[in-house]
Amino acid sequence: PQGPFAEAQAQFLTPDEESVLALSKTLDEANMGVVAHYYMDVELQGVLTAVQKQQLKNSSSTNGSDSAISRIAIADSLAMGDHAVKMCQDGATSIACLGVDFMSESVATILTRNGFGHIPVYRATSRSIGCSLAESAEQESYRAWLQKGMAENDNALHVVYINTSLETKAVSNSIVPTITCTSSNVMSTILQASVEVPDVKILYGPDTYMGDNLVTMLTSILDAGWDDDKIASDLHPKHNRESLKTLRDNIDVFPHGNCVVHHMFGNEVVNTVKRNYDDAYVTAHLEVPGEMFEIAMEKSLDGSGVVGSTSDILKFISAKVAEAAAEEGANANGEKKRRLKFVLGTEAGMVTSIVKSVQDILEKSSCRTVEAEVVFPVSSEAVMGVDDDDSTNLDLGVVPGVAGGEGCSTAGGCATCPFMKMNDLDALSDIAEMVIQQKEDGNNNNSKNEMKLKSHLPPQRLHGMKINGIDAIDLGSEPILFMRHFMKEKAMSQSLLQKIKA
Repeated sequence: PQGPFAEAQAQFLTPDEESVLALSKTLDEANMGVVAHYYMDVELQGVLTAVQKQQLKNSSSTNGSDSAISRIAIADSLAMGDHAVKMCQDGATSIACLGVDFMSESVATILTRNGFGHIPVYRATSRSIGCSLAESAEQESYRAWLQKGMAENDNALHVVYINTSLETKAVSNSIVPTITCTSSNVMSTILQASVEVPDVKILYGPDTYMGDNLVTMLTSILDAGWDDDKIASDLHPKHNRESLKTLRDNIDVFPHGNCVVHHMFGNEVVNTVKRNYDDAYVTAHLEVPGEMFEIAMEKSLDGSGVVGSTSDILKFISAKVAEAAAEEGANANGEKKRRLKFVLGTEAGMVTSIVKSVQDILEKSSCRTVEAEVVFPVSSEAVMGVDDDDSTNLDLGVVPGVAGGEGCSTAGGCATCPFMKMNDLDALSDIAEMVIQQKEDGNNNNSKNEMKLKSHLPPQRLHGMKINGIDAIDLGSEPILFMRHFMKEKAMSQSLLQKIKA
């Protein structure tokens, strides 16, 4: 590792064995499943990954490798709910959701829709775990934007990022027909919607960068000269150049929403990447600013970059490493090292899953000549100068992070989410211990421990609430169900189409 932040990250990739055994024992005793987002604290992810590996090994020896089960999953926000359902089907009696509040809310909703509403979902802290992006959709300006879009367009469809609260989804759905999306399926969602409703007006929010980047992607494809055949084969079978132009021009992006972490990948970081890492693969989450996105988008057209979700980034890096390992194995060129460089254009917590995947690939292929270097871009706004009377030291800087002893700046620097980092190893252990104590108390609803556990449940803002006479939870769940239908059937729900055209 090079630099204080990378060094701080690396020290937790091989966790303390005592911590792994202690957490494994506590979770087993609590009969608890854990779903965690990719952006978790690196120490927590390191221990969770080790416990997960141990659980799979134990399950494999009992049930066979094809039926191996783990009650720990590190995933993106949509998959967290699916993993939680599988854990409940396996017999888990509680779920710890390590993420921000809208994620625990979403996991609880998905469990309820799958018949597990009686299984409690616990957050790592009783405090509110916010999200700058989700909160931007809870402002009056967002509702006003939706009302304006609905009033001015006959066939409006609100495509809302899943990383928003259930309340946002409910209120939005009461104003305009709404479907949720993820960073993995947002492009396919708007492509399919515009096929089934050719003159549809897409109201995309709340992530301004992601919305603008969708427009940039469509423009880049058109500017790259893709003909109708290539568009039909590589993008969507029922689209062509003319329909892509219409779709692009019919996208209205909410102008005031962004993630404080992805916001740091601005112009200065872009210049550093261009200057020092021109030979590297560049990855960019759809939430990053346009400058960084455009580099990755340009490189993606020739296979040297990727734009998309956290899962897309992980798959891309894994595929490139596997490809290189296979080539080295075929060439058998001795011990000459081959280093692949990847610029990580998303939250730095991704590194744990990336390292695990790369190590697994190289171990299974017995390849010792391929190395993968993950580069964290750094913004100077988040670099603290070192005070020293000696003028020769004026250029010294300390990157904020664990090793720097300062935490992370929302201006950038180490690209870590301050909200996600409210989840840590001690907090997870405490929750599991409280669940164990609850069992020993005989599930006494009036016990002090039970009251404390209730404070860790997801937000209950919509409980018992109605909007326009409709149950608010049902109204907020409907856009998620529309998305689930699309993911399964590759077509828009007839119910959603009727609402758009009504």
